[in-house]
Amino acid sequence: MNVILLGAPGSGKGTQAEKIQAELGLTHVASGDLFRFNLKNRTELGLLAETYMNRGELVPDDITVAMVRQRMQEPDIQNGVLLDGFPRTLAQAEALEKMLADMGHQVDAVIYLEVPDDEIITRLSGRLICRECQTPFHKVYNPFKTCPFDKCNGEYLYQRDDDKPETVKARLETFHKQTSPLVDYYENQDRLIRISGLGTIDQVGEAIIRSLQQAGHRSP
Repeated sequence: MNVILLGAPGSGKGTQAEKIQAELGLTHVASGDLFRFNLKNRTELGLLAETYMNRGELVPDDITVAMVRQRMQEPDIQNGVLLDGFPRTLAQAEALEKMLADMGHQVDAVIYLEVPDDEIITRLSGRLICRECQTPFHKVYNPFKTCPFDKCNGEYLYQRDDDKPETVKARLETFHKQTSPLVDYYENQDRLIRISGLGTIDQVGEAIIRSLQQAGHRSP
């Protein structure tokens, strides 16, 4: 199967991606990881993307698409892929359709993790990170004033700039603006599966796996 995972920042995509990968054997491809790989390894695409990022500009779709296309040529993709963070725009969705068609494949299902904005703000704005080991904590769900691990020497936890409430709200606005057209696009193709992200990690994961298994039986 080829699956797309949609969801706002803080909706639990990363956690659920691990469960989907383990359960269904799909290769998890996250756009953020692709960018980090290309930037770190100073690839041609990475250097090209960096020129836009250094100017504070958005990286054009064709560069992002090229990174994904390159990754989709790897042998570990043959049993199916779980795309996370891509596509983000209609242009990227259309490019993905063509890319998969050229490979003799298609998008089989699109999981949309739905979490209300107020819950997202609570989740992200309460998140704290240990400066030393990067272990995440939470003001409400996992409260610690300092990292409890001895190896971190009690370093104070801090809040990332992009987890501050005002920043989270701006990120959500951008997400909804980008994602609404994608939701309509895949819903019109009868490929969108809406999953509530409000349950426990296991409850949400089981709902996703069950839905994907049903979608797999329907796929040609």
